[in-house]
Amino acid sequence: MWGNYSCGPGAGRVGDMMGWFGFGFGWIFMLIFWALIIWGIYTLIKWFNEQGKFKIGGEDSAMRILKERYAKSEISKEQFEQMKKDLMEK
Repeated sequence: MWGNYSCGPGAGRVGDMMGWFGFGFGWIFMLIFWALIIWGIYTLIKWFNEQGKFKIGGEDSAMRILKERYAKSEISKEQFEQMKKDLMEK
């Protein structure tokens, strides 16, 4: 009965119990930690992108505006093609 808590051959039972509460569930906390890190990086990139600090994919705002103006018939096809050519040269 008391042999499990001694330093003899039966020792280690206390350590086994601690494994369930220490290292045993440690992977869950590690998973939560990395999920929070990834979420933070994603949120930071999304915020910078919305602020216009840098652009990830998508088109240039000038080209987007040009396409919107052409779609609204504010400019003709010839004007659109000429402006598009001008923007591509830059």
